[in-house]
Amino acid sequence: MYLVVSIAILVTMILALVRALRGPTVYDRVLAVNMFGTKTVLLLAVIAFLFGRPDFLDLALAYALINLVGVLAVLEFIQNKPRKAETSNID
Repeated sequence: MYLVVSIAILVTMILALVRALRGPTVYDRVLAVNMFGTKTVLLLAVIAFLFGRPDFLDLALAYALINLVGVLAVLEFIQNKPRKAETSNID
């Protein structure tokens, strides 16, 4: 049963990677990367349960926090990105 869950998570991770590569907008790509990070946390939790390694849950929580901070930083950078200077013809 848990093998099926692991395979399903891996399939959704592959689909998230496809969306991250294909776009079409920057926000779609950021959302796909965030989804990939969330699925990674979920996969780590399933692996921790399968192998009886509760220390993997600590890794999953740390990765979740890094994923959150990283996505927020990228979105802040995209929002405040300097725009190209408009050319004006001042005579």
